[in-house]
Amino acid sequence: MQVADSHNFKASSTIAAALVTVHPGGLREMHWHPNADEWQYWVKGRGQMTVFGSGPKAVTNDFAPGDIGYVKRSYGHYIKNIGNEDLVFLEVFKTPTFQEVSLSDWLSHTPPAMLAAHFNMSAEDIAKFPKRGTDVMPA
Repeated sequence: MQVADSHNFKASSTIAAALVTVHPGGLREMHWHPNADEWQYWVKGRGQMTVFGSGPKAVTNDFAPGDIGYVKRSYGHYIKNIGNEDLVFLEVFKTPTFQEVSLSDWLSHTPPAMLAAHFNMSAEDIAKFPKRGTDVMPA
């Protein structure tokens, strides 16, 4: 993932963007953006995105080159490559800074005892959770 925002591109005072590449079988980790809606332009490959809305609502759609995607601010979502070539898409945000919270980052900052109780898992299994978001996960 390559990010351009006001931190590394000073001329960008109102827009942040990320160019994301996901290899075949890979996954853009579950995450959400706390500061802006996400607009997407799908450049190459075939992908599938699942978005989790308020309440028990989720929607999954397939995308191909030339498609446009949209995710409301703070809605959790993940994207997987369902094709045989690299998936490339552009994420654009109407904000000067790129911000995201990944599921693994969020879980790693939640007390392990609370996770174990809510997920009905052992402390040993909780300890295996990734400690830092990887953005794009391999197949």
